[in-house]
Amino acid sequence: MTAQLIVVAVLLVVVAWLAACAEAGLARTTSFRAEEAVRSGRRGSAKLAAVAADPTRYLNVALLVRVGCEMAAGVLVTYACLRSFDKTWQALTVAIAVMVLVSYVAVGVSPRTIGRQHPLNTATVAAYVLLPLARIMGPIPQLLILIGNALTPGKGFRKGPFASEAELRSLVDLAEKESLIEDEERRMVHSVFQLGDTLVREVMVPRTDLVSVERFKTIRQALTLALRSGFSRIPVTGENEDDVVGVVYLKDLARKVHISRDAETELVSSAMRPAVFVPDTKNAGDLLREMQQDRNHVAVVIDEYGGTAGIVTIEDILEEIVGEITDEYDRELPPVEDLGEGRYRVTARLDIGALGELYGLAELDDEDVETVGGLLAKLLGRVPIAGATAEVDLSDDATDPDLKALRLTAESPAGRRNKIITVLCEPVRPEGAAEATERAES
Repeated sequence: MTAQLIVVAVLLVVVAWLAACAEAGLARTTSFRAEEAVRSGRRGSAKLAAVAADPTRYLNVALLVRVGCEMAAGVLVTYACLRSFDKTWQALTVAIAVMVLVSYVAVGVSPRTIGRQHPLNTATVAAYVLLPLARIMGPIPQLLILIGNALTPGKGFRKGPFASEAELRSLVDLAEKESLIEDEERRMVHSVFQLGDTLVREVMVPRTDLVSVERFKTIRQALTLALRSGFSRIPVTGENEDDVVGVVYLKDLARKVHISRDAETELVSSAMRPAVFVPDTKNAGDLLREMQQDRNHVAVVIDEYGGTAGIVTIEDILEEIVGEITDEYDRELPPVEDLGEGRYRVTARLDIGALGELYGLAELDDEDVETVGGLLAKLLGRVPIAGATAEVDLSDDATDPDLKALRLTAESPAGRRNKIITVLCEPVRPEGAAEATERAES
């Protein structure tokens, strides 16, 4: 009798081993792989495709078979040990030790390793058994999941106890390690998940970087600003920068001027579109879907005090997924380019201390700004656009008596956000000083 119980227990462990193989294989087999197997004419691919079309149902069946067989084998081994040993504690100790070893090696490690190494073959073989077994069991596996949901705090398991975002992320990482997808594709998938935790204020263009036009300006002035700045959508303000009353589009301005040249003298408010306002705490993923549905490309971001925090475009949100979007004009620039005669082209991000060293200045510092671009914006009192010029007074700092000031000129913008990338720096000398310097050098 004891030998028969052991034989039955061994058979149950074998079935549990097969069920664990099926779980591991099905978890690694996607519907795309199943469709590829069908197209290649692989044997059993039709059954595999049927299982892959509803993986949750068949994984639940395999899970139920594995757990049932393990439990039954454990009971039989325990009963056999009780018949073989005189003392109960000896029988229970042996039964527990045997079943832990069997469950760990025969059901835990070995079948899952085989299923992960040969997922397509394992899933194909499992499909022959799981399809008829699922019809026989009917709703029993799903009913057990529903009972588990009722006993589980929170939302419970909706599609089985194995579906989660963490597992999907791990699967993507594994696909990249096996060279099934590129590293950039893996990062993009992770970015999609991260987008759900991203707030609008993290991706917006801050108000300090905005180029805006007052509503009492003319269409001609707005059109000139759009062409010089490189922006195709510009916020229209009323009483102050916090009072955004609309957004004007470059194509709308060009259309009005094309229809009638007299339209150049009209106010920009006649061509603007209503502005869409969103709080800075709004989810970026939700805003992206709303923008797609409403066919809106720009929204004004409002902070908790009702002021304008910045603007966000659909491209700003997409950059969180695909990375920085650049155009054909973007290129890597040296921080300093010597143009001769004391003229330099520097990047807008160059430290103003480094700029001072170029002209032998003992100290060129500012408590409010750190970069050349920031210094130019401070001198202008607004965001610089192409062609904007300002002078830095050096009458007290320059070691060269002929150097009275530095002229900073913003050059053409670049990039999707049309930021000023380079600034032209020129010395300003008194009339006649330059000629005297040239004669001395010659």
